Amino acid sequence: MLESLIAHSDGRLTERTLKLVRMAVSFAVSCPFCVGMNSEGWEKVMSTEEREAVQGLRSLDGFDPVERLAIEYARRASATPLRFDEEFGERLREVLTEREIVVLATTAAQVNYWARVIQALGCPPE
Repeated sequence: MLESLIAHSDGRLTERTLKLVRMAVSFAVSCPFCVGMNSEGWEKVMSTEEREAVQGLRSLDGFDPVERLAIEYARRASATPLRFDEEFGERLREVLTEREIVVLATTAAQVNYWARVIQALGCPPE
């Protein structure tokens, strides 16, 4: 059922880009279950170096501008407190449509929500 709520692609937000977002949030909030679930099949859509960049272990230089912006958005949406300033908002609006921004926001928020619920309940165990 939850799978039906997941955005798959919209405009410049490809399935790969949204997978990068889901993985970036999972790593940012350190949720082992989410990392496992959202990283499944990563090797079909990215290289080892790209996966390491999503984890924060390498720079994002190898990604296209939309992917870099989406990963940065995911990290900002996962920070406490949230880190959205006017300059970043302007960059988003220069590259993405309003609809794409909503898809990006809801994708990041959905993973953040489930990561928090899973961690708060202490399940499933590592």
